[in-house]
Amino acid sequence: MTDNKRILMVVTNGQEMSNGHYAGIWLSEFAEPYEELRANGYEVSVVSPEGGESRIDNNSLEDGEIPAGWREIADLLRNTEAIDTVNAEDYDGIFLPGGHGTMFDFPENAKLRSLLGNFAEDGKSIGAVCHGPAGFVGATLNDGTPIVKDKTITAFTDSEERGVQLENEVPFMLESKLRELGASFVAADDWAENTQADGKLVTGQNPQSSVSVARQLVNTLEG
Repeated sequence: MTDNKRILMVVTNGQEMSNGHYAGIWLSEFAEPYEELRANGYEVSVVSPEGGESRIDNNSLEDGEIPAGWREIADLLRNTEAIDTVNAEDYDGIFLPGGHGTMFDFPENAKLRSLLGNFAEDGKSIGAVCHGPAGFVGATLNDGTPIVKDKTITAFTDSEERGVQLENEVPFMLESKLRELGASFVAADDWAENTQADGKLVTGQNPQSSVSVARQLVNTLEG
């Protein structure tokens, strides 16, 4: 159990894609890790690049509805704080849930890049799942080295992106971009649970990996 350790969760504000679909947050990738962290006694703060609503991707809902057990958690996404209000020293770890929206606003946010760099420099726990590792793009150590260089990680794969037929809607292919940044990328079969931990950097490939990523993140925090 913890001594009131605090986790920062950064969620996307989302963006409409050229096909008309609103790319938002993938609900289970937020709700499941949130539940796991809270169950282990962690305080969790939820912020987004712009503040305000983190819109849920309709494709992540069951028949267009939020599951009854997650309604209270989903309410946290209605009016988030802006990431610019955050101080890295106030948190012991950071977690980035996925959803296609992250591909648009995470890499463009200077504050998020700065926070991730600070967490990496200070040896704090960093977790991300599915498209959440889009936040790693542009995040560097003080010497300019990408925080993922030579790190064993995973994320939503290029094969999975093609499988959902959104490879022409996203600004880049996440797996390819992370490899370009020097990451040692581990890709499992499409939709297979796959979690990778390299020191205090923990990543998961897809929604099926959300719970295991959160559990591994707790392990790094407790360790």
